[in-house]
Amino acid sequence: MPGNRSVRIYQIGIFIVAMLAWEGLVRARLLDVFFFSKPSSIGQRVMEWVLQGEIYWHLSITLTETLLAFVIGTLLGIGVGLWLALAPTALKVLEPYIKAFNAIPRVVLAPIFTLWFGLGMMSKVALGVTLVFFLAFFNTYQGVREVNPVVLANARMLGASRMNLLRHVYLPSTAGWIISSLRAAIGFAMIGAVVGEYIGAAAGLGYLIAQAEGVFDTTGVFAGMTILVFFVLILDSAVSLIERRVLVWRPQASA
Repeated sequence: MPGNRSVRIYQIGIFIVAMLAWEGLVRARLLDVFFFSKPSSIGQRVMEWVLQGEIYWHLSITLTETLLAFVIGTLLGIGVGLWLALAPTALKVLEPYIKAFNAIPRVVLAPIFTLWFGLGMMSKVALGVTLVFFLAFFNTYQGVREVNPVVLANARMLGASRMNLLRHVYLPSTAGWIISSLRAAIGFAMIGAVVGEYIGAAAGLGYLIAQAEGVFDTTGVFAGMTILVFFVLILDSAVSLIERRVLVWRPQASA
């Protein structure tokens, strides 16, 4: 099995080959530059934005919306997931409503939230929360349902209270499920923020992409997407680091 260094070399190599192929196809006029732009032009536009400094304001807006949606949605999802997993009666009552709301495509909620909360940050955070909430909720709920019954029975035999069971049995059991969902949750929070900005905003990466699309600036659209991808990769790496630190007890996969 190749080591991490070899894997990284392969990843970089695939990226370079893909970019060179893209550039070559456009220069050979096999791809229309109006629709596909060129990697060199996209890189130049990204550098212009970075050097001019305006991009940092849009990044800060999108980052704030993403983190707020991530934190609020995760906390709500964990709290409701624990409650309904430990309260079967409440789950039976609320189950059809949860299923119905989860079936609604979140994208259609973006215009509604814009009408309710305006073009500011609140509408983007609300959309991101709806995306993150169900991911955290279902993972937490499943984690509680997967608690080892032997461990649970032993804890009850030792006289553990409901609070002790929650602290020493349920939460440790669901930790792996919750942490594993965070990597996907940060991506969903970013989607909520960017889609909300795309629908209607005065700042943010989604706003930049929408503005470029409005004037048929393909290079600007791809430049905004490039910064967005780089941004998400950084956040994903941060969540991965937290996962490794928190789940140090989890056995590593064998070769």
